[in-house]
Amino acid sequence: MRNVIVIAPHPDDETLGCGGSILKHINQGDNVSWIIITQPKENKEFNKSFLIKRKKEIRNVKKKYNLKKYFELNFETKKIRGNDIADLVNKISRLFSDLKPNIVFAPYHNDVHTDHQIISIALQSNIKWFRHQYIEEVLLYETLSETNFNRIYSQMFKPNTYYDISKYLNKKISIMKIYKSEFQNHPFPRSELSIKSLAYLRGSECGYIAAEAFELIYQKK
Repeated sequence: MRNVIVIAPHPDDETLGCGGSILKHINQGDNVSWIIITQPKENKEFNKSFLIKRKKEIRNVKKKYNLKKYFELNFETKKIRGNDIADLVNKISRLFSDLKPNIVFAPYHNDVHTDHQIISIALQSNIKWFRHQYIEEVLLYETLSETNFNRIYSQMFKPNTYYDISKYLNKKISIMKIYKSEFQNHPFPRSELSIKSLAYLRGSECGYIAAEAFELIYQKK
């Protein structure tokens, strides 16, 4: 049994990026903890009705995964800045100390969304081997509509690790559909066809029917 932490900049990133892998780890008996870094505040873009629906979606997603541990750090969505990094580093560090993860899933550092970028930077300070020695692997996931829309950064997502999610793909999609405001019809990138297409493509790269791909950036052997 291993301890797994999934870091999601926003609710839905965890499912898009590694939903099948979450299901696989839970099925194997591992302890999976879900950390949501940001939450929207009530404003012109996010009204009260949306916020109530989002809270309900999060509860339903947690229940669907059967997750026992879930945390919200409550940084404001789209408002994380460089001067938040120290606070973010400390909050992640405290959770790591409490949860003692062996495996960490986190967003790719060159995603288009700046929340993803800054969170990935904050993660770097917490995966130094002498700070949290129980960490064995750190994997960066790809997020449809963020990772694949990188058009200017020179470093593109280059997977070097794959999880077979053939048995879990349909459930991953059913969980993603809980996020009604984030899920639309193709050619919208967060659609059933897009999710399946990426999973089948990644599967073809590694010999599985369907897979999720990651950049393994740290491994303790």
